[in-house]
Amino acid sequence: MKCNIHVFLLNELYSQEFADKHHKGKASEDNRQYEWEDEMEISTPVKKVSEHKNEVYHLAGNLADGNSFSYPVSDMRLVKITPQNSPEIHVGCSESILHELKIIEEQNNVSIEIYLKDYEPFSNPIPGIYIGSKSFPKELIF
Repeated sequence: MKCNIHVFLLNELYSQEFADKHHKGKASEDNRQYEWEDEMEISTPVKKVSEHKNEVYHLAGNLADGNSFSYPVSDMRLVKITPQNSPEIHVGCSESILHELKIIEEQNNVSIEIYLKDYEPFSNPIPGIYIGSKSFPKELIF
């Protein structure tokens, strides 16, 4: 099955009442519902998609000096995606910045929609992972 991921940053100033009154219920340039949208697609067929609450995500990589790092980030909402012939993929965000997460399965397609709150700063260290500032490993802040 195909898999698409859509991430939306909600605009806390958006007014549905204003949209209803002036734009037939739709967002407009002066009343945007989302600050931005991010879209990703898994390039290989997917066998399974599952949601996991309050998980630990291990943020790992290499520093500019060549040293590697790995830090656990707790309180994450993760979606685990299992492709047919590839390693498991994770997308998700800190529970503190999550407004809503939807997994929509239709025929041969699954869509993952993640709606982020816009009142806590966050980091996007790798595609599909959004970590609230309160949860981001302090050791990685320079």
